[in-house]
Amino acid sequence: MTTSGDAADSSAPGTTGGGLSASSNPAAGRGARYLLLHTFAHALIREFALESGYSAAGIGERIYAGTDLQPMAGVLLYTAAPDSEGTLGGLVALGRQDRLGTLIEQALDAARLCSSDPLCAERDPREHGHLYGSACHACLFASETSCERGNHYLDRALLVDTVSDLGIGFLAAP
Repeated sequence: MTTSGDAADSSAPGTTGGGLSASSNPAAGRGARYLLLHTFAHALIREFALESGYSAAGIGERIYAGTDLQPMAGVLLYTAAPDSEGTLGGLVALGRQDRLGTLIEQALDAARLCSSDPLCAERDPREHGHLYGSACHACLFASETSCERGNHYLDRALLVDTVSDLGIGFLAAP
């Protein structure tokens, strides 16, 4: 998926939190674009796991988030290991033009609500020193083997409207 627009290019509060310096922080300088893409990837991993029959731990991610100087934005989902979980062919079938749009809509719908809302939706990374906002094990976290950033740099409220943040989601429903 590629996106463009000023909303995804701005810096998000809390993206370099937790006392990390810019050199040790893997998302430093990427701002809201990286958080948006990473959150989108986790929502898709969960939806693809439901549709394909793979476990979410069997699907890996790679985020391609540029800077203002190189405005790229992309997400790669892949089978983490070719074993009993299946092959890349199962994920390729989900990426076909006739299926992908529906799966993205379902993933975004699922991301709007969390079984831990309103606690999850109201989480502010600046107040608690977390490297994630509206995200938890019930809605967005993936297994450590699937997530390239250890479930950091995630926020549902940046991607879609949540019960406590209406009108700020980049892909909010009209």
